[in-house]
Amino acid sequence: MDIWLEKLKDLRLLYAEDEEGIRKPMANSLGYYFKEVFEVKNGEEALDCYYEHHPDIILTDLRMPRKDGLEMAKEIRHNDKKIPIIMITAHTDKEYLLSAIDLKIEKYLIKPVALDELLSALKVCVEEIEADKPLYVEYAEYRFDFKNRLAMPKEGEKIELTQKEADFLLLLIGKKGLIVSYEEIEIRVWKEEFMSIAALRTLVKTLRKKLEGLALKNHSQMGYSLVF
Repeated sequence: MDIWLEKLKDLRLLYAEDEEGIRKPMANSLGYYFKEVFEVKNGEEALDCYYEHHPDIILTDLRMPRKDGLEMAKEIRHNDKKIPIIMITAHTDKEYLLSAIDLKIEKYLIKPVALDELLSALKVCVEEIEADKPLYVEYAEYRFDFKNRLAMPKEGEKIELTQKEADFLLLLIGKKGLIVSYEEIEIRVWKEEFMSIAALRTLVKTLRKKLEGLALKNHSQMGYSLVF
């Protein structure tokens, strides 16, 4: 199996399509490639799913009831400039799509969509996600090498991080001071495992011991943030 296909197994897809006869078979096929596929039937459900589950890639039909794909993409782009979005359209939608020129749609696919065309578009999305991953990130008195799970203080020895510690820090640093909910932490850090609040507190306590001066802030019944 190609490396990019293996990477899809770690990603989660939001798939929006109002026609059940198209959506169900496609979702079943995509389920073979992705870690998880969330299927919804309109733009409003897509937005709810996006905010609840934080998918990695969005595949959406353009023409849907209760918010079309374009309206949904516009709202998502207000909060997320980077998530890859693939738009499925009909030939007659071309002029309508001129208003989407600033939305950074990764790929437009014309109905009916063949699986090989879709996989080609998904490969572009994976490459975009991989290219966007930082090699080094600086925060406070540290330079982080998340690929090798290392924290490098300006003075002193390198500090090794566990995978969960590295994933947790990368998530919070990427949010630039915004609160990251417990639900998103469980999805992004614990992945397929169950996360107890006690386990999360233990991880935070360990990080505070390892990384002196780390400004981790707990927001009661909400989540965590880093102070910038």
